[in-house]
Amino acid sequence: MLELDLALSMLRVAAGKVGLLGRVFGKANWQVCADLETLPLADASVELVWSSLAIQWLNEPDRAFREFHRVLQPEGLLMFSTFGPDTLLELKQSFGQADQRPHVNRFIDMHDLGDALSHAGFSAPVMDMEKIVLTYADVKAVMRDLKAIGAHNVAVGRGRGLFGKAAFARACDAYEHLRRDGKLPATYEVVYGHAWKPQPQPQQLADGRQIIEFRPRPKL
Repeated sequence: MLELDLALSMLRVAAGKVGLLGRVFGKANWQVCADLETLPLADASVELVWSSLAIQWLNEPDRAFREFHRVLQPEGLLMFSTFGPDTLLELKQSFGQADQRPHVNRFIDMHDLGDALSHAGFSAPVMDMEKIVLTYADVKAVMRDLKAIGAHNVAVGRGRGLFGKAAFARACDAYEHLRRDGKLPATYEVVYGHAWKPQPQPQQLADGRQIIEFRPRPKL
């Protein structure tokens, strides 16, 4: 099994933990520090790609989906979770009262993700979604939680400078209007998807005969 992350620090944290698959199969994981959009893996070298809450940090998932398709063996399975467009809608609305720059990532609708899977060559994509609402005492607690999970704003058009105290105060005041039962809500739209890499179609000659290739399974 391979664990892949862009952040070396996250891999170091994961190295000290034994995941579910490790307990089931009793095998240690190989770790790779790399980019989802440029995987350092051979073509058709893995049977399963499992991505948990990583795709949402990309402005466009197309390159990552093409890379997943490339490294998967025929009939290999892609499973992933990501965030949908209603994620952190309260934070987005509140900071929108402060200025017009995006302060929350642009999350992609699950139907568009399904289309992107098909364009990347996957078959039978299945998408699902659920909404989870967390509650916090104040806006700073929301921000601390986001920082703790490594969230950062990669939206196109985001501000490059520091967010001013006056603008932050306006955003906090706007968020306060959303307080219910003494708590501030933070919505997460969690999108789940899976799809298969189909077997390549056999080449067909002019007389109707088909060419079928037999290839050895590549080694990692």
